[in-house]
Amino acid sequence: MRGGGLLSALVVVWLVIGVIAAFQRDYLKNTDQNCASLGTIAVTVIAGPLNYAGVNPKVTECHLPQPSSMPAMDINHRIGMEAS
Repeated sequence: MRGGGLLSALVVVWLVIGVIAAFQRDYLKNTDQNCASLGTIAVTVIAGPLNYAGVNPKVTECHLPQPSSMPAMDINHRIGMEAS
């Protein structure tokens, strides 16, 4: 059980170091809020201490899935209910 607590503590410390690195790089200031900037923040936090070993992760392109262009389905027809 103690090994799980130690592993959890290491993960928390790793992520805190990543947040500190993102803060030092001014990623957390008021900047454009788009997929690429949020992705860069996320990979910087996940990289943790590797940021101080020369890793500089950046996301330059980000493509979010678009909503489907299918027509809406009539839910009453699907569950067998008749409109009165």
